[in-house]
Amino acid sequence: MTGLGRDLAPATVAKCYQLLSMILKTAVQARLIATNPAEGVKLPRDRSRDVRPVTISREDFFGRLLPAVPPRHRGIVSAAAGAGLRWGECAGLTWSSVDLDRASLRVVHVAEETHGGIVLRPYPKSRAGVRTVPLPSFLLAALRELHTAADDPDPRALVFRDRVGRPLRRSNFRRRVWLPSLVRAGLLGQVVNTGPHRYRATWQDREGIEWSAEFTTEREAVACVAAKASGGMRFHDLRHAYATWLVTDGVPINLVQRVMGHEQASTTLNLYTHTPDDYADRVLEAFNGSAASLLPPTGETPSGSLLDGDGDDL
Repeated sequence: MTGLGRDLAPATVAKCYQLLSMILKTAVQARLIATNPAEGVKLPRDRSRDVRPVTISREDFFGRLLPAVPPRHRGIVSAAAGAGLRWGECAGLTWSSVDLDRASLRVVHVAEETHGGIVLRPYPKSRAGVRTVPLPSFLLAALRELHTAADDPDPRALVFRDRVGRPLRRSNFRRRVWLPSLVRAGLLGQVVNTGPHRYRATWQDREGIEWSAEFTTEREAVACVAAKASGGMRFHDLRHAYATWLVTDGVPINLVQRVMGHEQASTTLNLYTHTPDDYADRVLEAFNGSAASLLPPTGETPSGSLLDGDGDDL
């Protein structure tokens, strides 16, 4: 495990360990070996779980991020923010799973990236992942536009694909589309026009040190920030935002659980809902709003109470 950890991500090391441990456990049950030597092995810590999701507001999503995404890729970004789809569910979505007339889509396939390429699997992450999700108007419009551009596509064809019809690769999309879009939207680093053919790029590295450079074109400046800036939203954070928007709007958690494809409602609450910055004001507003209509006016006492001369209850 230590050797694998030098070259592989912690999550990949954990998967290798789990597979090996299951094999050894089966060998113990078959009495081929006396004990499972994989028991008690300490695995590298998966620090990706320590990353706090960025929950973008709907105002920033529609006003800043979505306009900054190239038009041909706005559909997949809308699918993550408007239907809560995972990357693999977006990349594996086919037209047979989209019902434009009923404004819904069915999650039944996922695209899984392997060393040999991208494989379409006929099942999502879990049994609860097979689900039907309603399409909000902005996502429905984006899918209609893609359907028209594809000129009545084959039902088996992918909804979101590259220019030659192949499945989208997450790494390529992140580098070529997602990160530059964040920069153009002002959500990662900064690019400022300082004069004719002069653009100043500013960004922070992983150590929090600020850097800057000047370029003759905006495209070069954006590409520099996208390649060197640390932090920024992940594509998966749009799924977090989707769930948080629904819960904030009062959608029952069991319904949010269903459209998110979770087997347990606790997963929805723990992973995909986050405390807003103005939580204290919201709590007080909820109590004060209802209490104001129930409490007696100032100076009056509730009927039936007994007070002494000092106004204290007897």
